[in-house]
Amino acid sequence: MQAPLKGIKVVDLSAVVSGPMAAGILADQGADVIKVETQGGDLTRVIGPAVGDLTGLFIAINRGKRSIVLDVKQAEGARVLRDLIAKADVLVENFRPGALARLGFSYEAVKAYNPRLVYLSISGFGHSGPFANYRVYDPVIQAVSGFADAHPDVATGEPKLLQTLLCDKITALTASQAVCAALHARATTGEGQKIELSMLDAAVSFLWPEAFYNHSFLDAKPPAAPEFGASQRLWQCHDGWFAMITPQDDEFMAMCRVLGKPDLKEDPRFANIILRRNHHNELRDILDPLVLKESVHDLVARLGAAGVPVGKVNHKKDLAQDPQIQHNHTLSDTTYPDVGRVRSPRAAAIFPGADMPPPALAAHLGEHTRTILQELGRSSEEVDALYASGAVR
Repeated sequence: MQAPLKGIKVVDLSAVVSGPMAAGILADQGADVIKVETQGGDLTRVIGPAVGDLTGLFIAINRGKRSIVLDVKQAEGARVLRDLIAKADVLVENFRPGALARLGFSYEAVKAYNPRLVYLSISGFGHSGPFANYRVYDPVIQAVSGFADAHPDVATGEPKLLQTLLCDKITALTASQAVCAALHARATTGEGQKIELSMLDAAVSFLWPEAFYNHSFLDAKPPAAPEFGASQRLWQCHDGWFAMITPQDDEFMAMCRVLGKPDLKEDPRFANIILRRNHHNELRDILDPLVLKESVHDLVARLGAAGVPVGKVNHKKDLAQDPQIQHNHTLSDTTYPDVGRVRSPRAAAIFPGADMPPPALAAHLGEHTRTILQELGRSSEEVDALYASGAVR
């Protein structure tokens, strides 16, 4: 059985993380993705440790793509892009609203010569509205969507930014799913369509279910509950940390038995999940000293075997040694001829029985320009002329 998206051609005009990661997921699932870059290359080629024009960040979200460098402000460069789009199934872009239209590649313009195209347009705040033309990066969306307020500083309660590109990646996951839905619709109708997706909408949708549960009922007004996760803290052993949560009674009782405190299940302060939440600090005062005496590896194993939801905190430098990570083959080492081994996660979704390609390399800037132009029918002389004009690089 072939890879799910084998035969699907994607033109990736996007940059940085949200669009490139969405297109990268499609590449992982078998699509032929052509990444169109400007002369300077994608910004992620210079964010983080780099060997030449490859960084770990760039590799992780752009592996398996081919790279062509185009100056679409030149007529010949724009003509090459038109030819690429004409043969594509999917186009991915995250320019500011209206920017691609000004270059002649609005959805209406390209639909005229490729009505089957799925056209994914990612924006920061939306394609219209008071903030539509603002420049946007992940921290901006963390602020506006409520993420910063939902993850406050423990000591001060002040809003705090997460040290990851969470909103970019949430948008990418949402985008890749939407593209597959549109491809399914096309298989039924024969028609492509435009998808509009804002990072703000993706982030709010992702955050809402538990972070905003006190803001859901507008007419009926049940009593507000404590903020979800407000009482959750890691547990510290003498040699490491772990996470543990016991919302169900059987899980709580199993934890008590493992920690040598079976009598706690009879304590009226801890009789159910609501009471345990309300008396969380008292419970921690009892259990924290016991946990601190334990070895994290041994205690996690005993708790897990007893049916307690538990997991050891892995430091980034040690993640590859985690036995479940190793069992799942979550991380994959790929050898680049001019770089050596590069480690990154494999595609998360597994399709048993599918002929999935092995982890592919990320491209150097413009590495496949000549090959792609030849696939479009350009002769060697025409390709040389394009290089000479600066329309391609």
